[in-house]
Amino acid sequence: QVPLVEAGGGLVQAGGSLRLSCTASGSIHSIDVMRWHRQAPGNERELVAEIRDGVTTNYGDSTKGRFTISYDNAKNTLYLQMNNLKPEDRSVYYCSVRSWATGQIYWGQGTQVTVSS
Repeated sequence: QVPLVEAGGGLVQAGGSLRLSCTASGSIHSIDVMRWHRQAPGNERELVAEIRDGVTTNYGDSTKGRFTISYDNAKNTLYLQMNNLKPEDRSVYYCSVRSWATGQIYWGQGTQVTVSS
């Protein structure tokens, strides 16, 4: 069973919106930190947004005010709503979750987001 399954990437024009999702399987328990990261070709992976204990959110400087992270506990799904997308947002986006019980971090498979100018 794949721990995390991502969906929602694609091609969008600048100024458009996309919503990414990351669904956790039942094999992951005691999640306390959930994050979205991104990595563009030739760049290091950067933190886009995180949510801690389902309440506290933090954002990277480049996405603050445009992106919103949220979690639906009933669906075990993490979301990233991306608005006012810019060409520089083009990256592969990855979700990750941490289990406080084991300390293990699980990663999604990545989803490509492309923004045309």
